[in-house]
Amino acid sequence: MLKIDIPGFGVFDIKYLVMDYNGTLAEDGILIKGVDNILNELSKQVLIHIITADTFGMAASQLRGIPCKLEILKQTDQISGKEKYIDKLGNRHVACIGNGRNDSLMLKHSALGIAVIQQEGASAETLINADIICRNIYDALGLFKNPGRLKATLRS
Repeated sequence: MLKIDIPGFGVFDIKYLVMDYNGTLAEDGILIKGVDNILNELSKQVLIHIITADTFGMAASQLRGIPCKLEILKQTDQISGKEKYIDKLGNRHVACIGNGRNDSLMLKHSALGIAVIQQEGASAETLINADIICRNIYDALGLFKNPGRLKATLRS
């Protein structure tokens, strides 16, 4: 578990890191270089869940060897599917990272929502629902490796 006290914002007890796959951890279905090492390191602190429609059908093979739970959603109604998924985990213990419109509600309803803007871009709706917006997945995952960055960004 990752416990972070952010003055004026709240105390986070993050047990789960839930992420989208395509556009967030992967580009065109292929895991972004170096992300596997970061996820392996973070899995020692939090349980990692990856939820995706798996547009390119490569998520399972690309994530092989990474300690995470992969959930492949139906192609329809992914927005509510992702939101329901984090609700079952206990959204007050969930941090989420995503970029697409189908990630917007999971970012909004999680304890901490982070949007990334990479090659695929990011949905405006998702950006509005995020607590933090990062330039890329390395910066987003770096927030958990260096929690002081979260304090610097979110304190009031």
